[in-house]
Amino acid sequence: MAVKGAGNSGRSTQGVTLIDVAKAAGVAPMTVSRALNNPDHVKKATLLKVRKAIEDTGYVRNLVAGALASNRSHLVAVIVPILTNPIFSDTFQAIADRLSQSGYQVLLGMSGYQPDQEQELLEVILSRRPDGIILTGTLHTEASRRRLRAVGVPVVETWDLTSDPIDMLVGFCHEDIGRDVARHLLGKGYADFATLGVNDPRGQRRLNAFVEELQANGIHEVTGERIEGVPTLEHGRSGLRKLLANPARPLVVVCSSDTLAHGVLTEALAQGIRVPDEVAVMGFGDMNFAAHTHPALSTVKIDGKVMGDAAASALLDRLLGNGDEIVQRDIGYRLIDRQSTR
Repeated sequence: MAVKGAGNSGRSTQGVTLIDVAKAAGVAPMTVSRALNNPDHVKKATLLKVRKAIEDTGYVRNLVAGALASNRSHLVAVIVPILTNPIFSDTFQAIADRLSQSGYQVLLGMSGYQPDQEQELLEVILSRRPDGIILTGTLHTEASRRRLRAVGVPVVETWDLTSDPIDMLVGFCHEDIGRDVARHLLGKGYADFATLGVNDPRGQRRLNAFVEELQANGIHEVTGERIEGVPTLEHGRSGLRKLLANPARPLVVVCSSDTLAHGVLTEALAQGIRVPDEVAVMGFGDMNFAAHTHPALSTVKIDGKVMGDAAASALLDRLLGNGDEIVQRDIGYRLIDRQSTR
């Protein structure tokens, strides 16, 4: 078939239309439309002819026109800080799986823990008219908050709790984790502590609450290292080296992520430091490697899959008209003792 608008290269300059597909299949355009939108209502032989014509012509459906007609894009935007952290990838996968079951596609953006970068992403995303938005955290620019409330698109904030959500909320309390980790380690008899984190505002809040709880229990000297950038194993190794340069060697290093804690364990092994006898290590996240480090890593478990499924379900309930209530769900967390603390 000669494709409309094709030049000498054989490439279309105007795009293949539904009418072109109908001509190639030898059916009416309405039949092609029915095959695309309601394939169960088309005879199998006709459906096969239409699908072959689509493959032969390279036809791509124009969903924009349908979205304009229905005022629905069937697109949900999800913004995460990074994807190298398995916690966020688990949450995103759960969101994508749940939404796809209801016919929604997911547009992914990464903010790098920067509210200004998130604001720029949101400007682009909102121009695509998404049906809903799922955000990581509750720290946004004031401009982002105003814009999201003004457009009326359902929003779910995740990975945090706040008294002033934009719309719906699924998360947990970072300050509670910091305090519980402090009480847990004090209960084990530890008295010397250090913290290791990166410029993640939620992680820093956990560490701040951890230090405040130690101070409330009479421990005022807590060594701390903060590293710029995303958490990596290399940052964990260099962080421990800096902490060990302090004359008062820490007995427990509390990290803002399992990735950093893995680096601490690796550096301790490289230096012949016994864990947990000389230096104990506590992580956060219970990532898929935490139970398999040497020694196995004590940490705080956050179920990213539960978080993602809860966020997607709350959004779908709103989009499908099954619920108008303001969802604010605390999914909680769990402290896990392994061999990196005694």
